[in-house]
Amino acid sequence: MSKKFKWQWGSFFIGQIIMALGITMTIKGNVIGTGPWDVFHIGMYKQVGLTIGSWSILTGLFIIIATSLYLKRIPKRATILNMLLIGSFIDFFNWLLPVANIFLFEFAYFTAGFFIMSIGCALYIAPNLGEGPRDTIMMIIASKGYSVKTGRMIMEVFATSAGWLLGGPVGVGTVILALGTGYVIQPSLFFFRRKLEEIIGEPLT
Repeated sequence: MSKKFKWQWGSFFIGQIIMALGITMTIKGNVIGTGPWDVFHIGMYKQVGLTIGSWSILTGLFIIIATSLYLKRIPKRATILNMLLIGSFIDFFNWLLPVANIFLFEFAYFTAGFFIMSIGCALYIAPNLGEGPRDTIMMIIASKGYSVKTGRMIMEVFATSAGWLLGGPVGVGTVILALGTGYVIQPSLFFFRRKLEEIIGEPLT
């Protein structure tokens, strides 16, 4: 097993765990709303059952199948692993973390989750192994002549609207997560990618 392989996949897996922890914390602190896709997952959980993590996996699976057919290509291993790991870890951390019934604690959950999720996202993207299922939708929209930012906004407005209709928690926190995570992800991604390249001794392509 090469040094590059170990560090790339190690960063990917640790990033997935950290991101799932952050996502779960924002879900636990959803008194002011939660992330656009989690609004949808929670809405499905309320209407149908199963678990929030299960709906994250099922939604990701549907997206992978649809985008693979559209693009006529087999999804990358990292994309499939992202689908499976994030949902599984969300359910694990949802079981592990205590419920907060006081606004101050819920707000603390949300705030900490915002930063933890963003850092985890940067850490899993840094090794450049492949995007998550939902990021593929964003890139497809962007390929139609829109900016990546616009593609992301279209995707998240759709997810939020569908989740709200299903009874998911929408609030100011939803807007904060939709618009604010990039400000943490961008510098964190630059830092982690630079460190990985220094350790591995070659560019990550």
